[in-house]
Amino acid sequence: MLLYLGFAGFALATTLSSEFYGYHVWGAFAAVAFLAAAAFSAFNDRLALWLALGGGAVAPLAVLVFHRNAAAEDFTATPWTWSAQPDVWVIERSARLLLAHGTPYVDVTALGRAPDVNDYTPYGPLMTVFGLPRALFGDSPLTDARIMFALVAVGAILLSLRSLNWPRIPVPAAQLAAVSPLTMLTTTTSGEDAAVLALIVLTATLVITRRHGWAAVVAAAVVSIKLIALPAIVVLVVFMLARKHIAVFAAVLAGINVPVLLVDPGAFVEHAIRFPTGGAQVSSPASSPFPGHLLTELGPAGHVAALALLVVAGLAVVAWLFVRRPVTVADAFWRVVVGMGAAILLMPASRFGYLVYPMALIGSAVFFSSVEREPRSTTAITTRVTSANAG
Repeated sequence: MLLYLGFAGFALATTLSSEFYGYHVWGAFAAVAFLAAAAFSAFNDRLALWLALGGGAVAPLAVLVFHRNAAAEDFTATPWTWSAQPDVWVIERSARLLLAHGTPYVDVTALGRAPDVNDYTPYGPLMTVFGLPRALFGDSPLTDARIMFALVAVGAILLSLRSLNWPRIPVPAAQLAAVSPLTMLTTTTSGEDAAVLALIVLTATLVITRRHGWAAVVAAAVVSIKLIALPAIVVLVVFMLARKHIAVFAAVLAGINVPVLLVDPGAFVEHAIRFPTGGAQVSSPASSPFPGHLLTELGPAGHVAALALLVVAGLAVVAWLFVRRPVTVADAFWRVVVGMGAAILLMPASRFGYLVYPMALIGSAVFFSSVEREPRSTTAITTRVTSANAG
């Protein structure tokens, strides 16, 4: 009950303080949903989860996609009118650019004006898939990229559960991974992080169920969607798979990214690498006051210092992984939580919303711990890890 009351407080604070229209709508729905979940949690934990999910994600998402007026809202400087966060517009535009020019990335040096933040597409080339329905079929609530993200997220989770023979999900795992305010806020207003997280979970499930080739393929796809998934994927691929499957991962990753890179190498690097790391011509709007951003604000030396600290933190996590190799997926996820938490704090361009990753991955680690405690799962994963380490 107390957790849901805390979630309700977060939602209420969001709706009262945020300048974004979508956040207001989400906060109003979610505050009521979390209060209802708190009331029912003493009697029926499962019903409380469904109340939180339905009232805090499904209902506000439906309201926002049907309310959205792309012509009047997208690419404007009036956040109090935005039914979707800029992520959504940019992803949908990237699909149109891909169809027209073979690349989702604009050459910001050829605009004839100074570039601004809306000119950037800070995602991997596969992110454009989620914008294709709107690019192909026009503006409609059903072609909103958030609907595509939600469908992929739900599909990936259902496929994971089916592959694991429909295990019982611990309530704390669901609370942290699925119905936390951060997860439901991103699902409602932007959506891409929910899909990325679900695909990370699917990758882990494929590792557990010894579908290693498919795990490598999905892992490459996730990294090609959003680079922030890289720490989790590196741990799962490098430390949990054999060399031949690492080669599959590398081949699929190259197959997705190299064709787009060759169309315009400069634009690819500017958008997909330099912008997320704070080195592009335009500063990222991701500017939460975490240590990495505060250092970057000091100037070029501060930016270098932030990147250096990020590298040191990454090397420390890698060393930890080599010294004590993960032997289960849950074990790997706990290492990822530490690594991603450090990365979010130290990245030159970061935001509070990125904390959805460590929070959801903690929930995922709790879930996989319960799955891997079963004798059959434990045997399978031990056999697999031994084989992978030998390969």
